[in-house]
Amino acid sequence: MGAERVAGPGYGRSVNAGEGSLVKVFCAIAVVADLALAALLVALSGFIFGGGPEGMHGEAGAAIVWWAAFIATLAAPILGILLLRRGRPGIGVLIACAPVIVALLFASIS
Repeated sequence: MGAERVAGPGYGRSVNAGEGSLVKVFCAIAVVADLALAALLVALSGFIFGGGPEGMHGEAGAAIVWWAAFIATLAAPILGILLLRRGRPGIGVLIACAPVIVALLFASIS
């Protein structure tokens, strides 16, 4: 006979995270921060796509970076919540927080 594998986190069984658990709170904070970052990107889009004297007039490199950041900012919380529901809460919260961490890293460099 074969050895049976115990269904644990990451094997299709969800983690029993109770109501108001710390992981869910961190995931909710990450979702709000990601949406705020997406709103900031939309607010700053006039400087990238605008035709005024302060705009970049839609330079291709800046537009590609803006779109990549915007898509990553919207996709990260979705992926984080999916991973949380699939039983991988730690990596889910980390992925949901990734855009904010990267934005803070870029802000501290420049």
